[in-house]
Amino acid sequence: MIKPRKIELLAPAKNFECGIEAIKHGADAVYIGAPQFSARSAAGNTIDDIKSLAEYAHLFGAKIYVALNTILGDKELEDARKLIWQLYNDARIDALIIQDMGITMLDLPPIPLHASTQVDNRSIDKIKFLEQAGFTQVVLARELTSLQINEIAAQTNVTLEAFIHGALCVSYSGQCYLSHAISGRSANRGECAQYCRLPYSLMDSEGTVISTDKHLLSMKDLNLSADLENLIDAGVSSLKIEGRLKDVSYVKNTVAHYRSKLDEIINRRPEYLRASSGHSTYTFTPDINKSFNRGYTDYFLNGRKTNIWSVDSPKSIGEPVGKVTEVTTRFFKLNSNLTLANGDGLCFFNTKKELEGFQVNNVDGDKIFPSRLPQIKRGTFIYRNHDHEFEKLLQRNSAERKIDISINLKEIPFGFSLEAIDEDDTQVVLNFEYKKETAKKDQTENIRNNLSKTGTTIFNVQSVNLELSQSYFIPSSVISDWRRQLTDRLIAMRVINYRQPIVKHKQTFHPFPVGKITYLGNVMNESSKQFYTQHKAQVVEIAFERNPQESVPLMFTRHCIKFALGWCVKENKVKHKYKEPFYLLYNNTRLRLDFDCKLCEMRVYRDK
Repeated sequence: MIKPRKIELLAPAKNFECGIEAIKHGADAVYIGAPQFSARSAAGNTIDDIKSLAEYAHLFGAKIYVALNTILGDKELEDARKLIWQLYNDARIDALIIQDMGITMLDLPPIPLHASTQVDNRSIDKIKFLEQAGFTQVVLARELTSLQINEIAAQTNVTLEAFIHGALCVSYSGQCYLSHAISGRSANRGECAQYCRLPYSLMDSEGTVISTDKHLLSMKDLNLSADLENLIDAGVSSLKIEGRLKDVSYVKNTVAHYRSKLDEIINRRPEYLRASSGHSTYTFTPDINKSFNRGYTDYFLNGRKTNIWSVDSPKSIGEPVGKVTEVTTRFFKLNSNLTLANGDGLCFFNTKKELEGFQVNNVDGDKIFPSRLPQIKRGTFIYRNHDHEFEKLLQRNSAERKIDISINLKEIPFGFSLEAIDEDDTQVVLNFEYKKETAKKDQTENIRNNLSKTGTTIFNVQSVNLELSQSYFIPSSVISDWRRQLTDRLIAMRVINYRQPIVKHKQTFHPFPVGKITYLGNVMNESSKQFYTQHKAQVVEIAFERNPQESVPLMFTRHCIKFALGWCVKENKVKHKYKEPFYLLYNNTRLRLDFDCKLCEMRVYRDK
């Protein structure tokens, strides 16, 4: 018999508000930045905010993971150690997401450790190693196929986490040094300057320009809505939405979208279970096309494809609207099935293939009156990247999350007993001494209706059972007071029943799968070096951030410009007319491309 497996929907939160809304809209877990040392330096949060978020999440059995996933200097390790103890003892978080192996050598509380995607988790040997080293959850590289994930799951027991939605780094996470090399802002220190989103000209070694001002390293956004079941069947148990810098509307919409998709799967697949309690209801219909996106891709999950880049623009395109049918001096007409509204943001690709946007001032049938009339032609395709009415819905209280309970009222010798049982079988019984008074007319429905009212609490009364020998008169005010006491006690019991995860950390000595650690190991402190030495590996190069090197790859990516242009020598066997190597140029920045066709990888170097 197959043991049911819990499937976790993991949502991002840049702050307390986003975290609360993620839980309300159906997340089983939330990941949020620590006050320091987070891989999004702009997304730090206070201990008090994280504590309050955890208290709310734990009422639903949901979890809070804190990202402390930068590489650290020797002088930062002690501050990190103190912070981790605060997060565990004071904020009561459920796990820590880390990149720096030096953290594992510290005196840590018994907190579960998750291996960040920044650890570059794409091989079976690496993930086996991390499991043996005590990590309880591993965030897989985004570039893996479903077949590769299935092979990893078949040979490991650690919980596997995979991204299902959001922005894509073109480089393997943790293996990108371009930002630091150019600007001194390290991606591994949470300060990425996103040089991958810039427009580059592509040139061959003889100076021939192949293309001009294209976003050749900018990926579309990930969207695995259609692949959730395959991903779960492959062995993934935690489904992660990217976006710790995104606003609250984005979090609400994407979480609600994936919660609905995931519930549909779980409802017909008994071998999969929800990872937390309660059910969310919404005042809107989720639609991820209405949130920030650069166009969508399933990336490499279902094999290599050409159209994975947002080559024309790194900006949000939004949802398709329709074609322009007529242009006048004041308005244009649009053939669309969508209803547009004043305040909508529309955009289109102009003659230079640049994304150009404008705001709608007024709509009259198919006539669109913009704030300024752009240089637009008949036949131009229009997108909407800001739905004003949809955003208004999301700015309100757009979801409720309730835990189902049943209530039983029965008479006892000296009064009445009130019992509540929630969907997790948490049980509370309160006895009330009360002088019984026979009702002149039947009070059954009045009592039942009163007990069903749970107002702003986290409970939804599914059923009320009355075990009474006759109809009694109990004033509504008394019933309401009993009900409040009952739900207060039930909440208290849920708080008491929460158990913070405990993991006993111990030092391990099994061999690391690579014998020599180069700058790609991101070893920035002595504790990290000790970790690898202890695991029978030799650190031959320290982190790029401490010792920037010349003539080394600054980016490793499965995205291949030659493949995207149809020049793959392995698959298409098409020879181009240009002289390699190729170069990317942006202002004074000149990057050289190297293609490893055996590994199906492209590497990016800085060319002086």
